Amino acid sequence: MEEALKPGASLALVARAHGVNANQVFKWRRQYRAGRLEVEGETTLLPVKVSDVIPTVKPTTGRKRRGRRAGIIDVDLGHARVRIEGAADPDCVRATIEGLLR
Repeated sequence: MEEALKPGASLALVARAHGVNANQVFKWRRQYRAGRLEVEGETTLLPVKVSDVIPTVKPTTGRKRRGRRAGIIDVDLGHARVRIEGAADPDCVRATIEGLLR
């Protein structure tokens, strides 16, 4: 957001540099200036590990499960677009979408 607030900044160029729509940057800037992008409570950063290898996870229960087929899920929420590729854990997908809908 700081890039978009600099004097003389081109919002279209800022948006393009970060792969978002310029209208979204305009909206975020307006919300920021109105004080509506403040985070309530404490923010915690979580560690993330990015890997090219997809680990094989064995079921922890004795039940056999059907193999999951890899695929693509595209969800467009209007203000956010999410793409999930590969085998997706339903609970993780649900939590992600619920978080974006808040």
